[in-house]
Amino acid sequence: MRISIADITNAFPDYRVAFVAAERLTIAAERPAALDALISQREEGARATWGGTELSQVPGIAAWRTAYKGFGIKQTRYRSSVERLLKNVLAGRPLARVNAFVDLYNAVSLAHVLPLGADDLAHVAPPLAFRYAREGDSFVDMAEEGDAPEAPKPGEVVYADAAHVLCRRWNWRQDARSLITPQTTHAVVTVQANGAGDVVAGADDLVDLIGLFCGGRCRVTVLDRARPAAEL
Repeated sequence: MRISIADITNAFPDYRVAFVAAERLTIAAERPAALDALISQREEGARATWGGTELSQVPGIAAWRTAYKGFGIKQTRYRSSVERLLKNVLAGRPLARVNAFVDLYNAVSLAHVLPLGADDLAHVAPPLAFRYAREGDSFVDMAEEGDAPEAPKPGEVVYADAAHVLCRRWNWRQDARSLITPQTTHAVVTVQANGAGDVVAGADDLVDLIGLFCGGRCRVTVLDRARPAAEL
């Protein structure tokens, strides 16, 4: 499966992403007790580390705010996925309960202050790329009612496969058509940094948790400016 970030590396030379392909997954609809305890620990750890700190002063958040401005996003309602997670946890709200796989990758995102996202490979058409939006791109917002596709704006950084956009505004919100469910057996996860954060450490943490709670086997490939494309 071909993966690429070549379209955006000149404008964003600090961008680095680990692609994690997970196979033979068994995903529980509810969190196992051990995962629930781990997530609670990570929530408390985030509050202990970042409580009282302005979000703009958290390196992983500040880096993504800068990156978003770099492709024209100025509205505060469009923030990276990890900023939303951290903001909610610092406000005393727990991480959402979706399913074991989504919950564990959100725990990795929170602990490492890195955006993560995942797609069901049964609903993905390779190759995969972080690139600028193109004419004809379509996206179905996972947070909106209905299934009418929308078109990303020209110049917007998106994550896409050969058929449609998997995530708008780089890592803001995922497409509804490839979400991870308890029926998912193969998935691809991205662990992203833009000048702050360690994607290798995040990917290692993710692989460990996938093996522990979903029984999956993983392959990891890291892309950056020096290696903007590869096979996963």
